[in-house]
Amino acid sequence: MSNLWATNGWTLFDPVDSGLFERLFKKDTLEAEEKLMLAVLESATEYFQKYLFAEDERGKKLFQEAEEWILDKNSDWLYSFENICEVLGLHPDYMRQGLLCWKDAKRKARSIQAHHTGRAKLVKTRVGRTSVRRRRQSTRGQHG
Repeated sequence: MSNLWATNGWTLFDPVDSGLFERLFKKDTLEAEEKLMLAVLESATEYFQKYLFAEDERGKKLFQEAEEWILDKNSDWLYSFENICEVLGLHPDYMRQGLLCWKDAKRKARSIQAHHTGRAKLVKTRVGRTSVRRRRQSTRGQHG
């Protein structure tokens, strides 16, 4: 099933579709400048996804730069997110929204996972404390 849809001259697709850039690169009609623009878009999307949860300074910076570039609606610069999407026939707002939805979903999933992990640790701690208390009480009963 294809993740590309055409509407009013714009191509809409799932912005997190891993095969999208490969399909766009295979187009015979891309000029050299369009190929460069596609490579810029692909790199920014990769950094946005790969470094979302970066803990080192380099990864955090790459994510921040990619996110700022994606969110910037200024189209004065030739290689802005807006211009690149327009040249490639991709709807910039749709792309932006898809990437932000992906980011929110990943953050929520990580938060839920952390919550469950923390809860499991808490249960283990409570069980451990309960059994220590029971052992102390049973030991006192034997001596008294």
